[in-house]
Amino acid sequence: MSYAISEPDSAWAPRLQARIDGKTKPIGALGRLERLALQIGLIQGRLDPSLAAPHILVCAGDHGAARAGISAYPQDVTWQMVENFLAGGAAINVFSRQMGLGLTVVDAGVAHDFGPRAGLVDAKIAPGTANYLEAPAMSATQRDDALARGRALAHQLAEAGCNALGFGEMGIGNTASASLLTHCLTGAPLAEVVGRGTGLDDAGLTRKRQLLEQALARGGRPTDPLTALAEYGGFEIAMLAGAMLGAAERRMVLLIDGFIVTAALLVAHALAPAVLPYCVFAHRSQEPGHQRQMAFLGAEPLMQLDLRLGEGTGAALAWPVVAAAVNFLAEMASFESAGVSGASPT
Repeated sequence: MSYAISEPDSAWAPRLQARIDGKTKPIGALGRLERLALQIGLIQGRLDPSLAAPHILVCAGDHGAARAGISAYPQDVTWQMVENFLAGGAAINVFSRQMGLGLTVVDAGVAHDFGPRAGLVDAKIAPGTANYLEAPAMSATQRDDALARGRALAHQLAEAGCNALGFGEMGIGNTASASLLTHCLTGAPLAEVVGRGTGLDDAGLTRKRQLLEQALARGGRPTDPLTALAEYGGFEIAMLAGAMLGAAERRMVLLIDGFIVTAALLVAHALAPAVLPYCVFAHRSQEPGHQRQMAFLGAEPLMQLDLRLGEGTGAALAWPVVAAAVNFLAEMASFESAGVSGASPT
């Protein structure tokens, strides 16, 4: 599948920078906000960018390898947390309400039958992936279906008026999957990208590393993104990668959350590098592999709050900063309009 993603038009940069520099402030005084305003202006190709119907897309899926003990929590927590999302009781619900963000929860491949439920998008590929310790996590057909369904979800949100989309996930065992994908697609040593996930103790972390080495002994270290995704990915990760590509096709601002979401971005970026200029990196996670991902992508996070929850919580918390960047560009007076003297030339 090819993706029709156009690079933002850099011809807008001088005019946008002049508009930013002309606001009633010393040049560069708003720091990171100024670079963010420039990025969003380039994404939208306009001097007065605006943000409409912002949304968080949370995809949930189970991992066959979770049954081998790579997480501190049992696999049932995936579907139980989806129920919590639907009841409005999770952190992402709280933060989305606070920030005025829409929230869509997607069953990408949870090992549970929810039945028809208000507020839940049924895009289930299968009830969880296969155990990648024994076989590839998913078939090529399943992988491609998950990518395509994620792309379609982003297109649907764009058609509903959304032009800023944050990404979140839920899936017991998905930090292990993200570690394997990060190792494959960045070349970082496995030991440097495997963290405690949901809270493993030292013995659990050692076991997790041993199991992931076992997975690599079976499946190798593919550098092709589609092969790596099929070998070690999760349906929620694949669907998020497809959604990122679909959102970039529609020139949305992409709010990237933590370690697992950035693993999905590694896949998307390897498939279509033009996705990267559309990405705003919300925060730096406590997971050690996240820093390696960010370095590989040349990413600059907006915040560092020691988060490691997932669900898109970092993307939601970064939203006021993103909105502030657009608002100062749209509403702040210029030296000329305010009748304020600018700096003297030197």
